[in-house]
Amino acid sequence: MSVSDALVALITGLLLLQTAVRFPAALRGRHRGRSLSGAFAAFAAAWWLRTDSGRFVIGQLGVHDLPTLLKHILAIVGICELLTYVSDVYHDEDTTARHIKITSLVHRTAARASLATMLCLSAVFFLALDRSKTFVDSPYFVGRHVGEPALILYLGLFNAYTGAAAAVCAHQWGRAARLAARKSLRTGLTMMAVGMTLLVLYSLLRTAYVTAITLHPALATAGSVQEHITDYVLYAGFLLWILGSITPATHALASRLRAIKALVGLHRLWRDLVLAIDGIALHPPSMILGGHRAAAAINMLRDVLAHDTTPQIRLGRYVTEIRDATHELRRRAPSDLFQRARRLAETEGHTAQDADAVAEAYWLKSALRAADAPAGAPVAFHTASDDFASEVPWLQRVARAYRQAGPHIRPLLEAQPPRSVPTA
Repeated sequence: MSVSDALVALITGLLLLQTAVRFPAALRGRHRGRSLSGAFAAFAAAWWLRTDSGRFVIGQLGVHDLPTLLKHILAIVGICELLTYVSDVYHDEDTTARHIKITSLVHRTAARASLATMLCLSAVFFLALDRSKTFVDSPYFVGRHVGEPALILYLGLFNAYTGAAAAVCAHQWGRAARLAARKSLRTGLTMMAVGMTLLVLYSLLRTAYVTAITLHPALATAGSVQEHITDYVLYAGFLLWILGSITPATHALASRLRAIKALVGLHRLWRDLVLAIDGIALHPPSMILGGHRAAAAINMLRDVLAHDTTPQIRLGRYVTEIRDATHELRRRAPSDLFQRARRLAETEGHTAQDADAVAEAYWLKSALRAADAPAGAPVAFHTASDDFASEVPWLQRVARAYRQAGPHIRPLLEAQPPRSVPTA
């Protein structure tokens, strides 16, 4: 396998990987997710048509150069979807800003022009190009049609469309990179902007070369050199763009994984609380086999990996519902329960924040026995978290202590004094 073939295979694989990773967002119906996933899918198919297997499969249809036409049409679809994504992302900013107006104008123009461009390319391909020449005459599309005026029209249309769209993407991502606060995002956006700039350069080089060999066919002897130079510009541009798009996506993936890990850690605590207090959970826990312990793992996976929203949003919901349930338990638990839970934690040797976390876990486990008691004024309760950033790690500590709490806290559960008369 040549270096060129290896690069094509690498780019195709990365595009397919990006398509697969972003496919769930497209399924959830997010417009931006659909646009970006569609762009990656179209580009992956276009790059596959550069491979021997792609050309062989399409070649079975018996139409010379058809893989090239399909490759160019898919590239137009991909760049149009990418421009749609960029326009949607930055339309959330001040719509009166000049760069937003320009992007929106180009997007509207490109959306209308994409179908016309594809129809024009198809018309020139089938009606004007001499397709009697085959791969035997030249391994390159340009080499097979050198000297034909229709070649300038065909590639001129294609390069003008893709080059203009790539220039808009490069401008927007370059501007966003300068404003990005997070280093990983700034790095990724810079790589994407440079990649799109190289694609603009590729379009200019190809247009200049095709024009030159049409006016002076003798220059076609340099075709092989030109093909190699422009191909490597194209490879570099796409690799930078793909790797740049992976950088922010990797950060987002890491954030999702952290959220899922936190959800798993909080699940048992959350489940016990929302099952004990009616009306707390927005979406009730999974109850396969009636919630039997044998199905605990399956129920947890269904709750944690549900596709109703992102893991980060579900994590926020878990925290809110745990705290809502805690407040309801405070209205039902014995007034001295937290002091007794704290003393028990200290008796077991826990100190400082560790004692606070264990005491909160013991309080929650004990207070659940009073979940059906009449509600009154909230009793004394202490928690070390005071905002969402600290709430998640703190509740994870509490949840660990909650899972480990066993029969040794039974004295805390027994002989609980009655509450005073409820005040509502």
